Amino acid sequence: MPTVRSANAPELKMKDAAPDLSPLARAYLERRDDMRRFFLARLGGRGDVEDLVQDLYLKVQAATEAPIENPSAYLYRLASNLMLDRLRQAKRSGARESEWRRTHHASVGALDVVDTPDAESAIIARQRLEKLSLALEALAPLTQRVFRLHKFEGLTHAETAQRLGISRSAVEKHISLALGHLVTKVGR
Repeated sequence: MPTVRSANAPELKMKDAAPDLSPLARAYLERRDDMRRFFLARLGGRGDVEDLVQDLYLKVQAATEAPIENPSAYLYRLASNLMLDRLRQAKRSGARESEWRRTHHASVGALDVVDTPDAESAIIARQRLEKLSLALEALAPLTQRVFRLHKFEGLTHAETAQRLGISRSAVEKHISLALGHLVTKVGR
């Protein structure tokens, strides 16, 4: 006589279990361990075997009350379909993840590099930029202009000097002055 195991109660004989169970529910209770082995054999020890056994129980409980000619065969068919659904879902999920990774990451060798910073880094960078802008406003207008042309617009010292009509040496002094001021006001 098969037994029913419960986490809260000792082993029960099948005849002691609820007598009003459907034939499919009885087949499930009789073959629960077989179902676990069935999933294990096909999925190779993956961790979702217990989830599948529980999902199968839910399917059995939701099954129609229509008479089933062979409850055992029907149970195995439910188990197969459930397992295939789970595998398809994992495949679709993997495809979504790889597509997301492909569009949101850059790769350098074997390493993934995130194209966008996480939220905390973005907030910190925004706050630092705000401090930088405020500190720049405290500089003389010419020093601000020299710094912006060189650091933000990417002009060389010579190009900056030519655009502003000052010497290259003056550009270097203004840049040095601005950098010194920003390091003391903003920090590294």
